[in-house]
Amino acid sequence: MDFLEERIRREGVVLPGNVLKVNDFLNHQLDVALLDRLGGEFARLFKGTEVTKILTVESSGIAVACSIARAMGNIPVVFAKKHSSPKMSEDVYYATVWSYINSCNYNIVVSKKYISPQDKILLADDFLANGNALNGLIEMIEAVGAHVQGACIAIEKGFQGGGDSLRKKGYRIESGVIIDSMSYDGTIVFRKQQEHIPAALT
Repeated sequence: MDFLEERIRREGVVLPGNVLKVNDFLNHQLDVALLDRLGGEFARLFKGTEVTKILTVESSGIAVACSIARAMGNIPVVFAKKHSSPKMSEDVYYATVWSYINSCNYNIVVSKKYISPQDKILLADDFLANGNALNGLIEMIEAVGAHVQGACIAIEKGFQGGGDSLRKKGYRIESGVIIDSMSYDGTIVFRKQQEHIPAALT
C-alpha cells in the first residue's frame, strides 16, 4: 500500500532496538482518513471471505480493527485485554504472550461471551514483529474451536520473521507494508509484495 509506505518514509522514526515510531499517525495521534483507507484496502483483499468477528489486542490494534470493521459492513470488533495477574477467571479465554518491547510475559484475555466455536475470525493489529501476540490470539481462537480466516497487519517487520513463520504454517497474513530492514539513519527498505488473490475469485 503505497500511501502507507510514503507516510512511514516521511514521518516514521527508527529508534534503537528495531523500534519504528509512528506516533504521529498510528500509535498516539490517529490519522482517521489514513486508517479508513487502510481499512478499505484490507476489506478489498478479504472480499468474499466470511468474517463474523474481528479480533485484536489492546490498545494500538483497536483503531486498525475498527477501520477494517467499518469497511466490511460494521462487523463486531473484540479486543483481548492485557491481564497481569496469573489468576484467571473461568469466564474468560486466555493465552500467554511474550512482549518483545517490554521483555516480559503477560496474559491476554477475552470474555467467553464474545467468541464462540461458530465464529470466523479475522485478526488485526498495528504491528507484526516476532508474531508473539498474533500466535497468542490464534492459540486462543483455536482452543475455542473457532476458525482463523486470516490477519490484517498495518506494519510488518519482515526481518523479525513472525509473519513469514505464520505464512509457512498456512495462515493468510496481509500487511499494509512489510519492512525488510531499517537503520538509525532513517533508511527503511520495504518488501515488494505480490497481491494475494483467493482461489474463489480467480
